[in-house]
Formats: sequence, structure tokens, C-alpha cells
Amino acid sequence: MNAASRGGLISVKKGALRHPVVIAAGGAALAAVLVLNVLAFLRGLESPWLLGGVIVADMLVIGAGVLVAARAVLLAEHLTEESQEQLSAIVDSAMDAIITVDATQTIRLFNRAAEQVFGCPREQAIGSPFERFIPQRFRAAHRGHIEQFGTTGVTSRRMGDVTTLWALRADGSEFPIEASISQAGVPGAHYYTVILRDITVRKQYEDALKRQQQELRELSAAVLEAREEEKTHIARELHDELGQLLTAVKMDLAWLHENMPGGDAALADKLRELSGMVDQTVSATRRISADLRPLMLDDLGLGDAAAWLVEEFAKRSSVQCRVALPDEGALEGISKAVGTAVYRALQESLTNIARHSGARNAWVQLVAENGELRFEVEDDGRGISPQDMAKARSLGLKGMRERLSFLGGSLDIARAPRGGTRLRGRVPLKGFAETRP
Repeated sequence: MNAASRGGLISVKKGALRHPVVIAAGGAALAAVLVLNVLAFLRGLESPWLLGGVIVADMLVIGAGVLVAARAVLLAEHLTEESQEQLSAIVDSAMDAIITVDATQTIRLFNRAAEQVFGCPREQAIGSPFERFIPQRFRAAHRGHIEQFGTTGVTSRRMGDVTTLWALRADGSEFPIEASISQAGVPGAHYYTVILRDITVRKQYEDALKRQQQELRELSAAVLEAREEEKTHIARELHDELGQLLTAVKMDLAWLHENMPGGDAALADKLRELSGMVDQTVSATRRISADLRPLMLDDLGLGDAAAWLVEEFAKRSSVQCRVALPDEGALEGISKAVGTAVYRALQESLTNIARHSGARNAWVQLVAENGELRFEVEDDGRGISPQDMAKARSLGLKGMRERLSFLGGSLDIARAPRGGTRLRGRVPLKGFAETRP
């Protein structure tokens, strides 16, 4: 509001008619007229001069009242026009489109930003139905939403909290918007005001970002799949080729021990030592092969592989583990990608328990029902903090979440009731990524 308008408002509030002296003089004059009227009524025709004076005084008072009332009406109209101009200037200066409709959803207000957004002059918009700016397929639903909003008693709310809203320009092109709506009632009328913003550019950026994220997920999944295949190949080479060679070496050592000339105790001890080293090498080879890719995951399935994983973890660590698996046959329909993702998640969880938790007990559970596989790993250790999960080096947790997310699943990590960490994951048995066209 500028200085001139402020000055105008001050002159109205502190005008001459509201001065205390003027008000007192007016009150005294009205009292005098009232006394004269009473005297004229009592004296009647006995004092014609008094009666004439009273009539003149009454006419003067009535005239003054009419002038004051007329001035007040003119001032009120002036203030109303000035307020409307100021309101129109404020509405037109807004950067967002503002549209007001009545109960029949006829446009009553259309600001300058709305003209630019919809490509429609104000003169053509005002008085027309608001549905002209809504795509045909959304019009029935929009009218129902407005009517329902009018009965809620809520003064304002955001529109389209879940889905993107779409509007229609005058040239017939559609564009995405975000909007809020408010309602106000005046005597004999009800109005709805919509404030909306064109988010075409932002929507394009969001769509591009989603596409890039999906491409990165697919690339990450391809890398993980290639890595798993390479691990499987190396594991089978270790298990088959190297295992066979070590077995042959052990058989040759046994033959040498049997055919060794008698009496050479040092050579016999050396052969026994070599045989023990070969046994250790065979065990190490099997362990490395299983860590790379347990062959039973491919041959026997996720259930047996998970049971073996928990058993081996309990043997190598001081953590007591309890595992609960679904009934036999419940995992028959599981896809290879889902089995690998869940197994790696269990493996990473147990590794974190051994490295960081200081737990004495751990619980592992697998449940297959309603077309999805759920797993849970819990311990009674020191627990994980939000700062630990946010560390840049916590790639194991990020990798688990990314694997499951690509397959249409999710992963939640939180404090456990026993004080440690509880990891919960779920994924469709078939894998969302594998069922997409």
C-alpha cells in the first residue's frame, strides 16, 4: 500500500465530522431542537412563531442528516472501490495463477498469471465454466471432488497430494500443475479459490531423473548378475578342477606312503605332513568356493543354502544362531535372482553381526506367503545407529537395499526389541524386475 492510500485512510478516520468538538456541538444542537419541539407541542397554536421556528429547525436537522448520510455513503463507496483496486492489484501481481469460481463453478476471478498459464484473456474466461480448463477425462471426478470439499467445512487444502494434476490450455494442450483450493462463504453466495502453478519443467526434470535412476538400477543389476555368474564359474572351477587335482595329489601321497622303503622315519613323517597340508588345502578350497557361491544354492535351493550359511556362521563365530525356515516346498517357485538376493542379504547381515555388533545371539527367519518372501535377521548386540547407516562406506547395506529394490522389494533396518539390530526385507517370489515386459 503506497503513501497516498495510507494518507487517505487517515483522513477518513480523523475527519472533521469525527472531531470531539463537532460531535459535542451536534449533540447540543439536537438537544436544543428536541427542547424546542417539546415547547412547540405544549404551546401549540398559541405561539405560531415558535411553531414556525421548530419546523425550520427540524428541516435543517433533516437536511444536515441527509448530507452526512450521503457523504458517508460516498466515502464508503470510494473506500470499497479503492479496496477492490488494491485487491485486484495484489491478485494480479501474484506469480501463481489464481481463479475464483462460484457454487456453479463459473469463473468469477481470473488474474494475470492465469491468463499467461492458460493462454486465455480474462474477458473470455470470466463468466465461463471452470471445466473448460480441465481435460475431458477428469471433469466428472473434479466436480465431485469440489462438491465433497464444499461439505467438509475445511477452509483450504492441497489438491492432488498423491497423483499429478493436469490442466488444459486454451489451445487444447495439457500440462501438469500443482494446486491448492480454499473456500469462503458470503451472504447468499459460496466461492472456491484455486491457486495453481505450472510444473511442466519440474515434471520433465523429475521424469528424466526417474529414468536415469532406473537406468542406473538396471546397470547395477546387470553388474551384480555378471559378478554372480563369475563367482559361480570360479566356485565351480575351484570345487571341480582344483578339488580333483588336490584329490589326485592326496592319492599319490598315499601311494608313496604305502610303497616307501621301510626304515626311513623322516620320509614317512614328511609324507604325513604333506598329506595333512593337502587336507587343509582341500578344506580351504571348499570354504573359498562356498563363500564365492555355495553350489547348494543352485542345486538344493535357498532353504538348504540358508540353513548351511547360518550353521557355518555359528561354527566360525561365538554367536548362537537360531533359524526358522518355511515348510518344505514353499520356496519351490522362487526365482534364481530372488534366491541370490536374499542369500546375499543374509550373508551380509551375519557378517555385520560378527564384525560390529558384539552380539551373543542371533535369530534368522524366512517366511514365504502371499506371493512374497520375507526374511528377518535380529541380534542382541549394541545395535546400529542412523549415523552408521548414513556412512559413505556402508556399501553392504546399500547393496542389499538396491538388490531388493530392483526386484520390487524393500529393506528396513531398525533397533530390535532385544537391544540390537533388526533387519527386515521382503521381495516378490518371482521378482518384480523379472516379470516386467
